[in-house]
Amino acid sequence: MSDVKGSGLRSQKARQTRQRILAAARELFVERGYGATNLQDVAAAAQVAVQTIYFAFGNKRTLLKELVDVTVAGDDEPVATMDRQWFRAAMAAGTAQEQLRAHVDGTAVVLDRVAPIIRMLDAAVATDAEVAAIWPRGVDPRYVVHEAAATSLMSKPGARTDVSVAQAADVLYALLGPELYLLLVRERGWSPQRWAEWSFATLSAQLCVT
Repeated sequence: MSDVKGSGLRSQKARQTRQRILAAARELFVERGYGATNLQDVAAAAQVAVQTIYFAFGNKRTLLKELVDVTVAGDDEPVATMDRQWFRAAMAAGTAQEQLRAHVDGTAVVLDRVAPIIRMLDAAVATDAEVAAIWPRGVDPRYVVHEAAATSLMSKPGARTDVSVAQAADVLYALLGPELYLLLVRERGWSPQRWAEWSFATLSAQLCVT
């Protein structure tokens, strides 16, 4: 019994250490930029030995990858976006309007977490070929999520019959993207709630019978 308890405590401590490292990396990468931050800086901020970071993450690139994954997800559980409770609840909505409302609200929460790291990540991908290789060009996973949402939404009561699933997916992908969110919330000073209300109203007019 004591061995099991000890193993559980070690696992909890290791998870807390990873979380502390990720928090330090997030702050430094955003403040200084990915390229200008070394793992010694992260280790000092997280109050761990740099060897601990290598042991936990392997290298700086994989640390960045996990930081992005955790930021998008909101936690360190290995659960894909389309398996997340908020997305599954939105997909289960009975009408197109109800699903759209839930989808916009859930996406707003994700974008609010992700927005602070977007520019840092874009700069890292543009200047470091090895970082760019982590996210190879192809179908954006974000588009895959919105395409699944569009497929469900356009099959429900209240959806416009003159809009194809492909068009609906494109509209969701564009209007619920981080670029527009950053422009309106970070640059123009909109509140996240105002962005969500505007996005819902705009998308509702495009995709739903009003």
